[in-house]
This record gives sequence, C-alpha cells and structure tokens, in this order.
Amino acid sequence: MTSRSFFLGLIASFGLAWLLVVVVPFFKMRDLKPIVLKEGVDTVEGATGPENTQFYFPKRTGRIANGAAVYAANGCYLCHTQVIRPTYAGNDTFRSDWAGRKDNGDGVDTRRETNAWDFQYEKFAQIGTTRLGPDFSNLGHRIEDEYAKGSDPARWLYQHLLDPRLEVDRESSKCPSFRYLFDEVKIQGNLPEYAFNYNAKKKTALVPDADAKALVSYLLSLKKDDAVPAVLSFGPKKEAATASAAPAKKN
Repeated sequence: MTSRSFFLGLIASFGLAWLLVVVVPFFKMRDLKPIVLKEGVDTVEGATGPENTQFYFPKRTGRIANGAAVYAANGCYLCHTQVIRPTYAGNDTFRSDWAGRKDNGDGVDTRRETNAWDFQYEKFAQIGTTRLGPDFSNLGHRIEDEYAKGSDPARWLYQHLLDPRLEVDRESSKCPSFRYLFDEVKIQGNLPEYAFNYNAKKKTALVPDADAKALVSYLLSLKKDDAVPAVLSFGPKKEAATASAAPAKKN
C-alpha cells in the first residue's frame, strides 16, 4: 500500500463518518418541517388553541427563548443534559420525573422520549455533554412538585442560583453560584418580590437581573408535557397520544 492510498483511505474513512454523523443530521434538523396532526388521533378533545390545529407547535417562545441563550452562555449544558434517551439506549423513560409525570390515577401520563422538535426556536439543541448534575428535561415539574414544596417555584430557583448549597440536603452540590446574575440595589420602602440577602445596615439587597429572570423562565418551562403527535411518541404504551390528555399548558 502506498502512502497516497493510505491517506486517501484514512480521509475517506473519517470523512464518511463525519458526513453521516454530523453533516447529514445537521441539514436534516436545521429546518424542521411542521408535523401534521391526524384528526381523531392527535387532536386534544375540547382544546381551542394550537393543540387543536392542523400542526404540532412546541412551546419555545418569548422570554423562554432568551433564557435558553443565557443557559448556553453560562455553560449549564456542560453538567446537565436535556435528553430522555430512547428505551433501546437506556432506561430514562422509566426514571422518576426524568421523562415526565407518571399516570397517578388521573389518566394522564406525559412520559416520553426527547424529539428534535423539543429544541425548536433555540439556536442549538442543548442536549448536554455530561450528567454531572440531574437531567433537566422535566426540571420545571421537579421544582414545582418536590424542590419548592408548595412555595413559589421562581423564588426557590433564584435562591438556588444565588447559593446552591444553602439547603442541608444540597451541601455537596457541585453547582456554582450565579451571584453575578444578581444586582445589589438600595432598598427604599418594601422589599421587592425577589430580594435576597437584605442588609439592614446598608439597606441593600440582591435582586435578579434581566438575565436571571430569563434563565428562571426558561428553567421553569422545562416540562416535556405537551401532547406530542402519535408519530413522535415512543414512550410507555398508553392510549392514543392525546385522546384523554388535558390541553398542554403554554408558557
């Protein structure tokens, strides 16, 4: 074998893999086409919004989209994934709260795998690189149902961003503090709704800035509970994808 044929073979081997794994998926997913809903199968009974139109609309707009940019800029994806893997690749669908809410007798089971449309309107799919921290696919549900424990979910999350190790059961958390997303302001009169670390002597407190507000909106929106079309639903076997589900809550 000559050096020329060796290098050509090497380039072809790596080039083909790069083409199939990177280039082709990129061009297929960069401009996702709307998913057409099948009448009687994918429509939500009684819904009057986008849920009962001809196409499937994922929920990623407004300040949520701005929060996705803050999430990316701060490298949150380095420690947290947003991927519920297919059953053949792992057991994510059956992990508690990772893939959605299990049917607890109310007839609603939102557990499902991740699909490309979950990242529509974001600049890139924040699937993550490692699971140093928990998966965030359904973080919004966990904060509301478990972490905040009946209190204001947004306030709990702001406090966590400010001091991730404040709570006793989170003393070993590896999450860094996002103190720089809070401004120290002079307080005149009543404390703002989301004010922390009030200093009575200086009459100052920390309040979230615009980036912090956008980030919290984004994190609280992470709920894979929108009723996806049957063609995108590969989760646990259940009734037709959206036949008995309540209309998905839009943020």
